[in-house]
Amino acid sequence: MIPTVPRSRFSIWCYRAYVITFFVYLALPLTVVCIFAFNNSVFPSLPWEGFTLAWFFGTDAPFIGVFNERSIMRAIGTSAFVAVWVAGLAVAVGTCNAFLFVRHEFRGKALLYMLMLLPLIIPGVILGISILVFSSAVANTLEDATGLWFDGLRPGLILVILGQFSFIATFATLVISARLQKFDPSLEEAALNLGASQWGAIRQITLPFLFPAIIASAIVSVLMSFENFNTTLMLVGSESPLTITMFDKLKQGSTPVLNAVSLLLIIVSAAIGLISLLFQNAKR
Repeated sequence: MIPTVPRSRFSIWCYRAYVITFFVYLALPLTVVCIFAFNNSVFPSLPWEGFTLAWFFGTDAPFIGVFNERSIMRAIGTSAFVAVWVAGLAVAVGTCNAFLFVRHEFRGKALLYMLMLLPLIIPGVILGISILVFSSAVANTLEDATGLWFDGLRPGLILVILGQFSFIATFATLVISARLQKFDPSLEEAALNLGASQWGAIRQITLPFLFPAIIASAIVSVLMSFENFNTTLMLVGSESPLTITMFDKLKQGSTPVLNAVSLLLIIVSAAIGLISLLFQNAKR
């Protein structure tokens, strides 16, 4: 609500009720998922059969816990591998893009900036299909010309990394660009006057200033990579990330082990976000 606009007592209570309803709507499904991760039943639903940790540490069927479910643990490792590569590429390219769009003026800059934002507008499924069709066409052409087999252009982890990177790099660019716009160029000029090289001034002055944004964009990239489903589904091969594995298991029938995985993801995501906030406060 706008503080300067006069409000009646009824409107204030309506606004409070709206805020409470909104946050309950957001939190209630997550709360239900977390609660049924501890239900002593093979079905993630009522009735409540009692408290158990079997869906985390169980070893005997049907109560095989997430830490003993090989397909889940393998999928978590695959997602972590993809997320690290995507975050590294997104941060590196995002930093370069930030310097390009903030520091330089050139013909076609507005068009290039719009092209960079385009992956945010295109639905993830369409983006994944486009990358798959393009890479398959390139692979077929190269294979016909050389007689070699180009596995990297077929569905698999390489395409998953490139597909996620294609739009996550845009987020990294926006985060780092916002930080770079606040930088005072006179600090670099002072370093140059004191004898520093151009790269030395950037390395010792500018990059430390951008470090909080770089860390923030890396964390956002990792989280976005872990939760991505639409684009990954179109590009995945035999090695499935966590979201695809959970989807496959859900098609076979939902079990509380999926609730347990969801709870772990919520805890890890919240912990990473908290660490990021603490790090930024410490830098300030």
